[in-house]
Amino acid sequence: MINIDDNVIKDIKSGFNLPPKPELLEKLQSAIDQPEPELNHIAQLIATDLSTSAAVLKVINSPTYGMSRTVTDIKQAVMFLGLDSITQLVTSCLLQQAFDQTTCCISLERFWDTSTEIAAVSTLISKRIKSKVPSENLHMLGLFHDAGIVAMAAKYPDYVNVISEANNNSSPLIALEGKAYNTNHTVVGFYLASSWHLPKPICKLILRHHDTEFLQEQHDQESLLSYATLKMAENLVHSQKRFIATHDWPYVKNDVLNVLEIDEDDYQDIVEDTQDYFQERFG
Repeated sequence: MINIDDNVIKDIKSGFNLPPKPELLEKLQSAIDQPEPELNHIAQLIATDLSTSAAVLKVINSPTYGMSRTVTDIKQAVMFLGLDSITQLVTSCLLQQAFDQTTCCISLERFWDTSTEIAAVSTLISKRIKSKVPSENLHMLGLFHDAGIVAMAAKYPDYVNVISEANNNSSPLIALEGKAYNTNHTVVGFYLASSWHLPKPICKLILRHHDTEFLQEQHDQESLLSYATLKMAENLVHSQKRFIATHDWPYVKNDVLNVLEIDEDDYQDIVEDTQDYFQERFG
């Protein structure tokens, strides 16, 4: 189990040049915290940022959200999704804009493509098992869970070598990170998510998403379902792209299937759904 104390947080804060919470997100969260949030004002705030508005509309009209009609403006998006969902979607879009490729030693396009795929497959799993976890929560967790990797790639010019080593041998990435830098991407990602005021349950899952004992502990049902869904989505995407299971999967598979209340046949159906998703995504 991973524990975080104030000293660790202080070290991360002083040692990493993490992107600050964007002004748009500050204004959005402030508007939503009002006793009677004004939807028109919230829509106008989002609409002032053209790149974020375009990204929000692109995501909401994707198969992930399964809208019965095309959403054409931000006000419609706010009306359809509700305040919590639109905030999480805007946060996800802003996160992708927060890091600069010129400062990172890994391909951000490839990284965010994979994160987007994990987010999409997470919602696919959720629909298949009729999960009660809101799809926007799973989407945000899927997109944000490895964000610490980008922060480490921005700080350490040789970080790409650590990722390459993790991909080429049986050692888990967090072990190699700990050896090289005395921290790892789950801790950095936890601090980033916390500083952006993401929901606390999502921050906790980001911190512990490589802790293979998580599902054997006492947690609320939504956290268990979210963790299990994420681990399955990670493995499905990794297997689809690299033709091998993730390092964690053999240790968590049985617990994941138990938590999601599915058997091996159900799992194979989800594998086929994932293959269909990638075929549709890439043709």
